[in-house]
Amino acid sequence: MQLNGLVKRFGDKTAVDNLDLAVPEGSFYGLVGPNGAGKTTTLSMATGLLRPDAGRAFIHGVDVWAEPVRAKAMIGNLADGVRLFDRLTGEQLVTYTGMMFGLSHADVAARAADLLRIMDLTAAAGTPVVDYSAGMTKKIALACALVHAPRILVLDEPFESVDPVSAANIEDILRDYTKGGGTVIVSSHSMDLVQRMCDHVAVIAAGRVLAAGTVAEVRGDATLQDRFVELVGGRHHTEGPEWLRLS
Repeated sequence: MQLNGLVKRFGDKTAVDNLDLAVPEGSFYGLVGPNGAGKTTTLSMATGLLRPDAGRAFIHGVDVWAEPVRAKAMIGNLADGVRLFDRLTGEQLVTYTGMMFGLSHADVAARAADLLRIMDLTAAAGTPVVDYSAGMTKKIALACALVHAPRILVLDEPFESVDPVSAANIEDILRDYTKGGGTVIVSSHSMDLVQRMCDHVAVIAAGRVLAAGTVAEVRGDATLQDRFVELVGGRHHTEGPEWLRLS
């Protein structure tokens, strides 16, 4: 993925400010930043969900906004807050998604069964998604993002509300995906997760990239969290109020 000069404004607020980013093919790339940094807006523009005011986004050389159908066929997207067709069952939702990408009935049936199994959702395959827990909903959304075997996965907080066992299983799936040549971009507030899973990282604040490169390059001699706080600022070394001291 290559992002060149992306800009997005909402009224007087500039959410993304001339942002450039290059994501190497086959990498596990972490995107970190404080709330309101522009991470979700950037990913929405990069995947064709939100039109930029300026700049261009490319997926394997394909311009996302000039050739949206071709570009989106290569993207698996787990966007934060996007509504699912939750009156469908889990199996129906994955099947429907696969058929939208042109998979045959036989292929989509086999892939849906595989994905439901590895997401530990086989027992819930016939249950409407509206009745899923938050963690189950996250997993079925990830299954939908994977069903067409995309070349790049863009995941916004993929482990939020997911239990530790399911999270470990999802990590294994994503690692195997990158080993097979896929690229993962994950937006997360968890520095520990990004430091453990990602080989590259970009720190974003106020719609700009403050640092980008391999995790080792960005963190230097510090932890990723310490480096993040150093770059972003805003930490207050103050004592709590007197009334919170219980003894």
